[in-house]
Amino acid sequence: MTVIDMKIGKYLGEVRGELKKATWPWDPKEKGLKKYKQLIDSTIVVLIAMVLLGAFVATIDFAMHHVMSFLTTGF
Repeated sequence: MTVIDMKIGKYLGEVRGELKKATWPWDPKEKGLKKYKQLIDSTIVVLIAMVLLGAFVATIDFAMHHVMSFLTTGF
């Protein structure tokens, strides 16, 4: 076994140990989609935030484009 193989094995062992300590956003006792309720809720919140932020940036970009066009073409 080479030094690289030993380092990879040690790394994977440490990763496995850390993953056992982690808390996961689902309840292992539940079945079906109920198991992933927190995960689904969090995903929906992120998607809504992305849409709102995208709309905000698009609105500001549109307004700034028209303001700059107005300023550069003259009053």
